[in-house]
Amino acid sequence: MKVTLLQHTPDPEKTVALAARLCYSAAAIGDLQEKLSSSDVAAFLEKIMSLGHQSVLEHVSFTFGIEGISRACSHQLVRHRMASYSQQSQRYVTFKGDGFPLVVPDSIAADPKLEAVFARTMAACSEAYRELVQAGVPAEDARFVLPNAAETKIIVTMNARELLHFFELRCCERAQWEIRDMAVEMLKVVKPLAPVIFAGAGPGCVGEGCPEGKMTCGRAKEVREKFKSI
Repeated sequence: MKVTLLQHTPDPEKTVALAARLCYSAAAIGDLQEKLSSSDVAAFLEKIMSLGHQSVLEHVSFTFGIEGISRACSHQLVRHRMASYSQQSQRYVTFKGDGFPLVVPDSIAADPKLEAVFARTMAACSEAYRELVQAGVPAEDARFVLPNAAETKIIVTMNARELLHFFELRCCERAQWEIRDMAVEMLKVVKPLAPVIFAGAGPGCVGEGCPEGKMTCGRAKEVREKFKSI
């Protein structure tokens, strides 16, 4: 898996602070912009975040290039509707050669017998796909035999408010392992750019008690320490 930050709103925290300051000021936007110093931005953002005034976070966005994830993972990702996606198409991209790139879960890779079952099944899918394409079946129809393990690439854009929500859900220990790993990598690349905004980012238990109730992983303290170090 590879997560790359492709683009982001320049000076994201100043943009958010400016938007928040505007809500409480009669001054012109240009005047407010000139008056905002780095220390003012940090202090004001900390106050805004503590008050839960998160609508202003929607003014900044981050665009990620994500490679090496499975279709199983991307299907989970696109359920987050407050985002924009562009994904490698299995309709217009025809896989060549003896196989197609795959993501193998550790739970399978760790056991030689299970890995052999997985490899045998994936090889059958690959052979079926190749035969269908060679027989003249359009790639958009041949793809019906491709598995959830098929590797994909996707570009994702989210605003900061949606990212915080995404991290809360997907950094959780109860999230599926692949999207959790991806979410953690995304957090690692945005936190240095907006350390105040993402200071408390992570699963729900980072800021307060675990929201999972009886389904808790039981490791809230350990998880909090992990995300403090990011």
